[in-house]
Amino acid sequence: MCSVRTAKGAAASASAIVLALREEKIADLPDAAAEESFSELQLAIDQLELERLRRLADLERRGIHQREGHVSAATWLAATFRTPVAHAQASLRTARSLGAMPLTVRAVQEGDVSLSGARMLAIAQLAEPEAFLTSEATLVEAARTLSIRDLNRATSFWRERAEQQRMPDAHERRIARRRLHASPTLDGMVRIDGDLDPETGESVLTALTSVLDSEARSAAPDERTPAQRRADALGEICRAHLDRGDRAEVAGERPHVTMTVDATALPSGSVIGELDHTGPVGGHVVRRLICDASVTRVVMAGRSEPLDVGRRTPVVSASMRKAVVARDRHCRFPGCDRPHSWCDAHHVRHWADGGPTAVGNLLLLCRRHHRSIHQPGGFGLELVEGQPVFRRPDGSVLVDEPCPAARDPG
Repeated sequence: MCSVRTAKGAAASASAIVLALREEKIADLPDAAAEESFSELQLAIDQLELERLRRLADLERRGIHQREGHVSAATWLAATFRTPVAHAQASLRTARSLGAMPLTVRAVQEGDVSLSGARMLAIAQLAEPEAFLTSEATLVEAARTLSIRDLNRATSFWRERAEQQRMPDAHERRIARRRLHASPTLDGMVRIDGDLDPETGESVLTALTSVLDSEARSAAPDERTPAQRRADALGEICRAHLDRGDRAEVAGERPHVTMTVDATALPSGSVIGELDHTGPVGGHVVRRLICDASVTRVVMAGRSEPLDVGRRTPVVSASMRKAVVARDRHCRFPGCDRPHSWCDAHHVRHWADGGPTAVGNLLLLCRRHHRSIHQPGGFGLELVEGQPVFRRPDGSVLVDEPCPAARDPG
């Protein structure tokens, strides 16, 4: 009973301290005092979290979760205190590791190592527990002196070396675990999941970064989430590969995205197209994709009997595209300067509606802005005296102002 009363007393003292802090008029504190009090609070938070983890490990040892009917301490923690399961699992992993890290715990208690640094060392301990026993002092010293970023790099090198010493064929085993799954889902999306070996993963990350960095230098505002930007970057990389002229032929043709559509329904906004792998797509997607594509005419007798197959013909010829590129140089959407290699030749008046495939009716638009023009309720585009005029969904005109860096400083 004594331990219970002590625990309650400690909790009451902590609550009293929090109440006192709330009542403090921090706006009246001098800058130096405000900074000092924040530093003290940050250190105290690390100490409290360290104690929380110690008690969490003890509760798991006691099997409290089993008494409450939970399959694990992580699910008990998540359900009882309404935290994400992933966060609860991470807390349990750290709590277990800290039990075997006395030097790290002492360094946190003495304020020499932050709890963030201790968590990083806990990851190393979990990965290589035996090697950590002889290396903890060295790693704690690294945590005392290095930034979190440099500590992450140092512990990564340490884990790699420890793994190689424990298992000389670790690299080959890692490569053997590589996998990639890509499949259409029932709602028309494509699900991608996998694990790449270090070399392949580095290539993918470098390619994605190159596209993302190029887009970051664009003057166009970007409201996409980071995940959406990465997804679009992957699309640009795949399109660049498909556009290459040195790809091997498959069944007499270079690989390409194929969509089947009823030509008689093209003028209708309700036309439905069908992509080879992902299935049906709506009319605005159809019209965007065939804006700048190659078309093969297939004459059918009934639903499944082709009578005649014509030649595959580009809607926009190579010479005409060169002329449009020479004129536009990059995406023409106001404020966007994505390069012509990322752009489609958009028909201002769609050829399915009788618009001519002529330089005067074509405009370079990057894939993102091409999508925004074709989607229902999106941006509008028309030619006024031969010049493109873009309109917001509310009908107001978008002014194509130069990038701030390009403006005359005078």
